[in-house]
Amino acid sequence: MIQLYFLSILCNGLSGYLLFTGNENETAEKSRLMGPTFNLALGILSAVVGVLKLLSPTLETTFFFGDLLPATGGIAAGYLLIFGIYRQDSFSTSPPQGTLDKFGVNLLRFRKFIGLGLIAVAVLHFIFAKIIFL
Repeated sequence: MIQLYFLSILCNGLSGYLLFTGNENETAEKSRLMGPTFNLALGILSAVVGVLKLLSPTLETTFFFGDLLPATGGIAAGYLLIFGIYRQDSFSTSPPQGTLDKFGVNLLRFRKFIGLGLIAVAVLHFIFAKIIFL
């Protein structure tokens, strides 16, 4: 589906930008535009589009492999954006407990690299639509 192709590129690009720029030293205008509500909505949309891309091939590519990187990138971006809001919440100031909490904290340390990778995947997926692993 071409709609999922476009949504995947858009969500991966925006999520990558948000993860790469981070939340440090934000101006008032940027924090209003890209606040926790926007991060939550984009995180949910990225994860849903990532799962749907695994289920439906795009542009007659090999099933499952044609959209592997954009789909897993979207799922990871959704997890990181939603988990980032959870960790910034005032109720979650405790140290990480549980496997998913520790995994998320470790992934948040590398959010800039993951964001840069998501931007690269979005650009490459836009340019090379029919490559097997992209």
